[in-house]
Amino acid sequence: MSEITKPNYLPKIIDSHAHLDFPEFDVDRDVLFQSMKKVGIQTVIIPGVSPEHWDKQHQIATQYSCPYALGIHPWFSDKQFPNALSELDKRINDSVHDPRFVAIGECGLDKLHKSDWEVQILVLEHQLMLAESLNLPVILHVVKAHNEIMPLLKRYKLARGGVIHGFYGSIELATEYVKLGYKLGIGGLILNSDARKLKDCITKIPTNSIIIETDSPAMSPKSSLVKRNTPLILPLIIDEIAKLQKKSSVLITERMFDNAMQLFDL
Repeated sequence: MSEITKPNYLPKIIDSHAHLDFPEFDVDRDVLFQSMKKVGIQTVIIPGVSPEHWDKQHQIATQYSCPYALGIHPWFSDKQFPNALSELDKRINDSVHDPRFVAIGECGLDKLHKSDWEVQILVLEHQLMLAESLNLPVILHVVKAHNEIMPLLKRYKLARGGVIHGFYGSIELATEYVKLGYKLGIGGLILNSDARKLKDCITKIPTNSIIIETDSPAMSPKSSLVKRNTPLILPLIIDEIAKLQKKSSVLITERMFDNAMQLFDL
């Protein structure tokens, strides 16, 4: 087929987790969104992390018509958590009829962070209860705490499940989460040459169990192809998943789009 007769194909892509409200994007956010549109990135889901971030998060989500989640990240689970949870309840009550409000999170457990472990658990449980009562999916940050979070996810059986953000584990761990109704958020770490366990997992996991994300501006891959972590690296992530699954990039793109649409009811 000649270049002239090739059909123009613009993929439909969703970044299921990017903090585009963070100050790192203040200098060129408009340009970034324009560039995203040109490569088929339809939208970005912007997670919440703390009361101090929610106003700007809502402003950016409104300005760029992005879906968003509301939650308290384990890094922000401190001694003031009763006040933070009260603010979260109020913010959610004010947002519950906003069609762009699609999930609870980013919340979870992080054993590598200095924040109080018992407080992390209390803050997470409150958010799981919110997700259960509002019938919303949850966006989970889990670092070195899979054994501790599994019993909680079994106790709070969320009808709509959620996503294990930044998944970097084995096929055995992935299978446990999928059985509980959760999808795996696969980001730029899949581009790292030393991510052997994750790459092996992706070769074996069903495509309907995966959504793609970048966690921009954090979690930048070590790949020489990536100078800055933004949603614009999503085509690289798609190509790597396609290679590992021995499927076409077009097919993986369509599946990832459909999975995000379904999970977050977009």
